[in-house]
Amino acid sequence: MSFTAPTLEFFAELSVLVGTPQEVGHTQHGQRRLIPIIGGEARGAGWTARVLPGGADYQLIVSPRLAELDARYVLETDAGDLIYVHNRALRAAAPEVTARLLRGEAVDPQQVYFRCSPSFETASPTLGWMAERMFIGSGVRRPERVEMQFFTVN
Repeated sequence: MSFTAPTLEFFAELSVLVGTPQEVGHTQHGQRRLIPIIGGEARGAGWTARVLPGGADYQLIVSPRLAELDARYVLETDAGDLIYVHNRALRAAAPEVTARLLRGEAVDPQQVYFRCSPSFETASPTLGWMAERMFIGSGVRRPERVEMQFFTVN
């Protein structure tokens, strides 16, 4: 059998604006937080979109080093198409770096492992292909936004 190794192709760059975290507290699974998504923008090859307010990033801080992220929000393209985004991610860093992130401080992105696996749903006939592909990405957490790059896995 002959297999072809997957390759990556740039899909989009996002800047997602976030609001003040809602701290649920320490539960039996870890520290729960909800971070409102209040806006932002996305830019791909030949298209742009805005991040609609109303989404959220549901976070579980499972240890002083590791956070599991589960963000859900909607993009509206410049053509008026809506895209539902479900982005799961892992963010890992030294405990002191994680503590700074949780306090909303800026940290050097090189000190943080932030990788994600976004998926997309849309009613748009021209964008329906996105539901038939896998995507991966990387991110950087800034105090007021999250910056990400997504890649199609070919």
